[in-house]
Amino acid sequence: MRRAVFLDRDGVINVKAPEGRYITRWEEFQFLPDVAGAIAILNQAGFSVIVVSNQRGVGRALMTVDALEVIHSRMLAELATSGAKIDAIYYCPHDLGARCACRKPEPGMLLRAATDHAIDLRNSWMVGDSDGDILAGKRAGCRTVRIVREDAAADVPSDLTCRSLDEAVRVIIKEP
Repeated sequence: MRRAVFLDRDGVINVKAPEGRYITRWEEFQFLPDVAGAIAILNQAGFSVIVVSNQRGVGRALMTVDALEVIHSRMLAELATSGAKIDAIYYCPHDLGARCACRKPEPGMLLRAATDHAIDLRNSWMVGDSDGDILAGKRAGCRTVRIVREDAAADVPSDLTCRSLDEAVRVIIKEP
């Protein structure tokens, strides 16, 4: 069984779109500082790195699955140029009203990834910037890290709180 770090995408890997808006094209995608280096550190430490992301813009017909996959392909390619590898990407394309097991805060994406990649969830981490991310991680049995911004409110406590993915990774790799 492998250890993994599950990463939310928007707000952890890239700059989150303003409230009510969505990243629908590669040209709108902007990496947060030091993300590639942080992912490369996880790779070197032997963690699987898996993105788990709600992509409601697909369910609302603001973008197609093909357009989303172009964004993800470009993201992977760009990270690879810096020596950073994401092992898999799971996303929920459903809108809020859909009853699915994959939309965070449900743990479906993490559970599926654990099965697909032989991941030990108890020794893995979920890194996100929302209550839904933290709840999904807890429900899957992972330890959790919240990336906090100045204006973010948190109702669900996480195991750790950090200001960036880089800071979170440096703490995670020191944990037993």
